[in-house]
Amino acid sequence: MYTFLIILFVINSVLLVLSILFQSSKGDALSGTFGGQGGSLLSNRGAATFLSKTSSTLAAAFFIITILISMMSSPTNPEGESVIRKEADKRVAPAAGLSAPQGIQEEEDGTETNE
Repeated sequence: MYTFLIILFVINSVLLVLSILFQSSKGDALSGTFGGQGGSLLSNRGAATFLSKTSSTLAAAFFIITILISMMSSPTNPEGESVIRKEADKRVAPAAGLSAPQGIQEEEDGTETNE
């Protein structure tokens, strides 16, 4: 399934780029080479409408395929435990025999104060 989505993603990307490149910008582009006059599908107006709808559809498919691929490739945590909590548990408490750095005194109740 993952390979199928990657292949579909590449094909969709190429078609999206081509449909954007074929659209006219201010009357001169590759879409103007297709048709003559009239209201046919590949006339200037027909090509612009068809290509803009195609681009919109391909862009929507691009985002949907991207989300599906990201969901399939994201790592899963079978324990359901937070990664941050795991890292916090790995931290080691400082040794009891070490003294506090200079400028910090430990009071009788265990809190530290800066001088």
